[in-house]
Amino acid sequence: MSKNDRFVVRHPEGWAVKKAGAVRASSIHDRQSDAERAAKHTVSDLGGGEVRIQGRDGRWRDSDTVAPGNDPSPPRDKKH
Repeated sequence: MSKNDRFVVRHPEGWAVKKAGAVRASSIHDRQSDAERAAKHTVSDLGGGEVRIQGRDGRWRDSDTVAPGNDPSPPRDKKH
């Protein structure tokens, strides 16, 4: 896990962007898509890394490598 990785997780006020091990959220958004966009922007500004997105049920539903990060399986990732 890179120090630039961010997580989009459920929050009482909507969706939060958090760093691994952080108690407080970096930012809070009304919509999951807004939180995902903010997380990807932050990771990109920090030099790349991974953004993991949590679903409404609390399970990880998606993960995306943000350039210039190292995607572990680029040929298999057809969504992005």
